Amino acid sequence: MQIHLDTDFAGDTDDAAALAMLLGWPDVEVVGITTTADPDGLRAGYVHSFLTLAGRDEIPVAAGAGASLKGSPMGTVPDHEAYWGDIGVSCRRSSEGDAVELMATSVEHGATIVGIGPYTNLAVLEAARPGTLAGARVVLMGGWLQAPAFGLPQWGPEMDWNVQCDTTAAMQLLEAAGALTLVTLSATLTSHLRAVHVERLHASGRIGRLLARQARAHAAENRMTELGRAHAGLPDDLLNFQYDPVACAVALGWPGATTDPLTLQPIIDAGILRFAPVDDGKQVEVVLDVDGAAFADTWLAAIERADSRS
Repeated sequence: MQIHLDTDFAGDTDDAAALAMLLGWPDVEVVGITTTADPDGLRAGYVHSFLTLAGRDEIPVAAGAGASLKGSPMGTVPDHEAYWGDIGVSCRRSSEGDAVELMATSVEHGATIVGIGPYTNLAVLEAARPGTLAGARVVLMGGWLQAPAFGLPQWGPEMDWNVQCDTTAAMQLLEAAGALTLVTLSATLTSHLRAVHVERLHASGRIGRLLARQARAHAAENRMTELGRAHAGLPDDLLNFQYDPVACAVALGWPGATTDPLTLQPIIDAGILRFAPVDDGKQVEVVLDVDGAAFADTWLAAIERADSRS
């Protein structure tokens, strides 16, 4: 299976966790990576450094959109020392149109497009080459339809980062994509990276050790352990949610996610975008539940395979 990954890499640490999983998943070829929210190519530089660590720097990378379609910035990169240690990173700017060209080539070769950052690059691709996404399979992390289950943080659509960063792009993608899957924020809250997993990550190798470092740094910066202890549906040793790895696993056909075909309509209320089921909306596959315990084992095994190949 061929995958093209579109990512705001080096923001939240689950982007690295997702890419590492793809590199270790059996019978998967990552044919291209584009970065979004990347005005100076720094995120693309982080991707290149990560691929070098994994022994996979032959995968083509292009820096894409630097801001939302309306010109708004879309997040920053956290402290390098805390998250990356002594791994060197330099900006890798791309020429205008390189990201569009790379994504279009991936689509032409039948790759599934997996978007785990704001959707701006995909909207730019569709504007530059109308109809491209109509013939593509697109899996997106994001899309808020319903409140999380009891015992989980009761986050509303305002927490749906990928969508709210560029609501214009999100609405355009809903219209343009032919075969679209939304991996909803609420569903992914059942999948956790925990402190109990750190020992296995350390034993895995260089990739696992880096992911463990980043998970601990993210947990400390965002007080994740306190969040876990405050909610009955979360583990007391929570380090992060596995939003993006779950989205990638769904794209790969992992059976632990429950999906339903729904017809959706975008609704904007006070500038916040959510999706509502309606009779005459756009048909979308929607992930509504995830077997978090099963995913933890699946993800860790993929990281170990990626490390063994590096």
